Amino acid sequence: MNNNLANIKKSISFLNKDDCVAIPTETVYGLAANAYSSKAVRKIYTLKRRPINNPSIIHYSSLNQLEKDCELNKNFFKLYKKFCPGPITFVLKLKKESRISKIATNNKKTVAIRFPKNKITQKLLKILNYPLAAPSANISTKISPVSASDVKEEFGNKIKFILNGGRSKIGLESTIISLIDKPRILRLGGIERTKINKVLNKNIKYDKTNKKISVPGQSKLHYSPGIPIKLNIIKPKPNEAFILIKKRKKSYKNYYYLTKNKNLKQAAKNLYRILRVIKKKNYKRIVVEKIPNNGFGETINDRLKRASTK
Repeated sequence: MNNNLANIKKSISFLNKDDCVAIPTETVYGLAANAYSSKAVRKIYTLKRRPINNPSIIHYSSLNQLEKDCELNKNFFKLYKKFCPGPITFVLKLKKESRISKIATNNKKTVAIRFPKNKITQKLLKILNYPLAAPSANISTKISPVSASDVKEEFGNKIKFILNGGRSKIGLESTIISLIDKPRILRLGGIERTKINKVLNKNIKYDKTNKKISVPGQSKLHYSPGIPIKLNIIKPKPNEAFILIKKRKKSYKNYYYLTKNKNLKQAAKNLYRILRVIKKKNYKRIVVEKIPNNGFGETINDRLKRASTK
């Protein structure tokens, strides 16, 4: 359904009945349901075939709403002031009186939360009297959706309602930072680490050591097109799809450009779209030229490594 107030209200009628709807965000599309209802959240997990040990991100419209559920701290307020609403997710301590479903948090005493920037979803959240649990609107481990048609492609008639907000502006999931004790990046994403470091005046490490899944995006296999992927390739074989970030003098049918001039932010935005295009072409293998491991390049490499895990 296209973006208008009538369709936003229609989506609310589904949400109030504990059903799921797909919503647009600036990162990727989310599969949303009432975060205070275990019945509703359980439907997300069933529809996505999502492992129950993988927590969901809870989406809020205001600080007043968030304060009912979470304990806030100085680092949170510094980052909130600079980046919110936007593609950053905070891991915070839950208050004992929080009503967030334990399914959404995997029974943990912490929760991942964010404030989406997409205007449609902001309107939706402001009307609701509850936050939304909303992991990406795709089958678990598969490519995240960046358009309404991607969501439809994933779920077909199994999903009752999709709010169409056009193509996601960022095209990658949010950066996740834990603010429990010492700040740690738990998932690379839509905000570069260097920008977070500058705000907190610290060198925040990307924590890859967690063996247990504590936030979304930490499973070994993720963001996968279902095709083997090999990184740091100079020249592809004729039957391989070749992903590049710099224009070559000669270009062939199996060449797919994330960007033609090494614009890593643009490359990140185009990653999931290009992976879907290649998947539809029925290639048996994807190879990727070497991508600089800095800024958004670090995030792209992280996504491709997880997508290539067997």
